[in-house]
Amino acid sequence: MNSAPLYAGTGAAVIGLDLGGTKIAAALFGADGAVLARHTRPTPARDGAPAVLDALAEAAVTVDPGRLATAIGVAAAGVVDPRTGMVTSATDAIRDWAGTALGAGLADRTGSPVACDNDVRATAGPELAALNAPEPGHGSTGHGSLLFAAIGTGVGGAVAVDGRMLHGVAGVAGHIGHLPSPEAAGLPCTCGATGHLEVIASGPGIAAHYERLTGSPVDRLETVAARAARGDAAAVRAITTGAAATGHVLGGLANALGPDRVVVGGGVPRIGPLYGDALAAAFTAELMPPLRGLVPEPPLFGADAAVLGAAALTTTLPLHHPGAPR
Repeated sequence: MNSAPLYAGTGAAVIGLDLGGTKIAAALFGADGAVLARHTRPTPARDGAPAVLDALAEAAVTVDPGRLATAIGVAAAGVVDPRTGMVTSATDAIRDWAGTALGAGLADRTGSPVACDNDVRATAGPELAALNAPEPGHGSTGHGSLLFAAIGTGVGGAVAVDGRMLHGVAGVAGHIGHLPSPEAAGLPCTCGATGHLEVIASGPGIAAHYERLTGSPVDRLETVAARAARGDAAAVRAITTGAAATGHVLGGLANALGPDRVVVGGGVPRIGPLYGDALAAAFTAELMPPLRGLVPEPPLFGADAAVLGAAALTTTLPLHHPGAPR
């Protein structure tokens, strides 16, 4: 764990909201960054975007009944453009989520200014802040570069270059799950294309690959991991194929971006060293000589990373105000 504070505070109380397909996590942060209150509730993902916005607003009210917060930051699933506050693209994890005016919609419901971004970029924010933090006796240039991957139900990512998080057109920057992967050749992706990393490297992608290899249905990634631990060759192959595919993509991106640090988080890497070793080997095999010695690392921050990052968005991204023209 980095010795720096997880969150230095914004100088005012703020709310951080983390919106996923199954739950909403909320935290109220004091001006000094201390957590004053927490709240979680289910995401009404099948009820449509208005219901999700209502649930986000209710979470904000519940975690801050005294109305201490001056702003709300939201880390949300989907492709989010923080400049417009719009969800520009999304899977069906949340029904009719694409096209939602997240920033304006939540601001109108709460009466508070709102900053929003994709959940993976928000989660990577504290990692970038730690990378840019001054070392004892030295100043900070604030110019660190970071490559962040989140491997779970999907494959997401974030890229920061010279101290600045990249967002790109419509907020698509960092979506590494939709880079081509030879291991996924011919397989349909949730985005409508074929052959993307997500369909071979995500948890469901690894489970689906095991089914293709064996013809045997499997309920989830953890079942494949348990079979691999017992020596099931197909399970080992499915896991190492997904891991290697991720490593190759990240190694290529490292050559293109020259990061100071590469972070791999999410639920899939937690299945153990079989996955991590295969990813690291494939990553290292791609690196140009100046980058040799760079290795993928686990995240510095735990379960609070998304709400921490969400709160920090209120100081780094545009605020969407109640009643603003859409």
